[in-house]
Amino acid sequence: MARAPGLRAGGDASEPRPARSLRRVLVVDDHDAVLDSLGMLVEALGFEVRTAADGAEAIAITSGFQPHVVLLDLSLRGMSGYEVARRIRSEPWGAGVTLVALTGWTDEEDRQRTREAGFDHHLVKPPRASDLQRILMG
Repeated sequence: MARAPGLRAGGDASEPRPARSLRRVLVVDDHDAVLDSLGMLVEALGFEVRTAADGAEAIAITSGFQPHVVLLDLSLRGMSGYEVARRIRSEPWGAGVTLVALTGWTDEEDRQRTREAGFDHHLVKPPRASDLQRILMG
């Protein structure tokens, strides 16, 4: 899977599909290996996926793509995941987006900070596939 932010639709009809209509997921991380592996995992679960390597790219993609779920690294170059979350929430369509913080930070204070920034979930890297699937199928 290339890191380019192009559209990636789930595979053929024999692969697992989400229970609801095809949901759009944006994966944002500034580490290529994480970005590619998470993108492939989400795609394998049957979702429509786009990827972004930084906050500015994520914001640019969200306006047209309007994802249902954003898997968002907090420690991005240039613009933090917190700022990306706040910007998404400020959009008219942003209230309904499920925001998932992806981080190595595990303290309750860290979890409180993600809640205050508008995140719905706080997952520690690397996230378990079962946790991702539960959230994505939400």
